[in-house]
Amino acid sequence: MRLLMLLVLMLPVLSFGSEEDKRLFEETQVLADQGNAFAQSNLGVMYDKGIGVPEDDKEAVKWFRLAADQGNAIAQYNLGVEYATGEGVPKDDKEAVKWYRKAADQGDAMGQYNLGVMYANGTGVPEDDKEAVKWFRLAADQGHAKAQGNLGAMYGNGTGVPKDNLLAYMWWNIAGANGYDVEENMGIISGNMSQADIAK
Repeated sequence: MRLLMLLVLMLPVLSFGSEEDKRLFEETQVLADQGNAFAQSNLGVMYDKGIGVPEDDKEAVKWFRLAADQGNAIAQYNLGVEYATGEGVPKDDKEAVKWYRKAADQGDAMGQYNLGVMYANGTGVPEDDKEAVKWFRLAADQGHAKAQGNLGAMYGNGTGVPKDNLLAYMWWNIAGANGYDVEENMGIISGNMSQADIAK
C-alpha cells in the first residue's frame, strides 16, 4: 500500500509538466516541423527544461541548431551554452564562442555578455580584456545587469580600460538598480572616492 501511495504521489512529477505544457509542446512541435525558427528555438528550450516532454539535451541541441542555422539569435546563444556546458554535445569552448559571437553580432545581450566572459577568462579564445570590455559594454548598454557589474569591475580594476573609480561606481550603481548585487563593490570603491565624486 505504501509503494502504491508513493507512485500516486510521483505521477505528476513523471508526467513532465501540466496538460497545458503538453498542449503547448505539441503545438510548438507542429510549427517547428514546418521550419519555423522561433518554434524550433522554443522547442529546444522545452526539451532542455523538460517542459511538456522529458528533458533531452541531445534533442534540445538538435532544435537549437535548426533554428540557429536560420539565424535565430536566441537559439545561437542557447547552442553556445550547450557547447560551453557540454550538455547534449561534447564540451567545446571554441564552438561555444562561435555561437555566442553569432548571437552577439545580431545584438543579443546574453550572447554579448557571454562572449565578454569568454574573452575575460581566455576560454575558447585568447584572453583579451579590451575585447571583453567591448562586449560587456554592448550588453550593458542594453540593460544587462551582469554585464554592467562586470564593466564596473573592469573599470574598478583597470582591466582592459584605464582604472576609473567614478566609472566603476557608475556602472555598479546602474547594475544595482537593475537587480545585480554590487553593494560590497560599491562600498569598497566609494571608500576611495570623495563625496563630490560620488554625487556626480
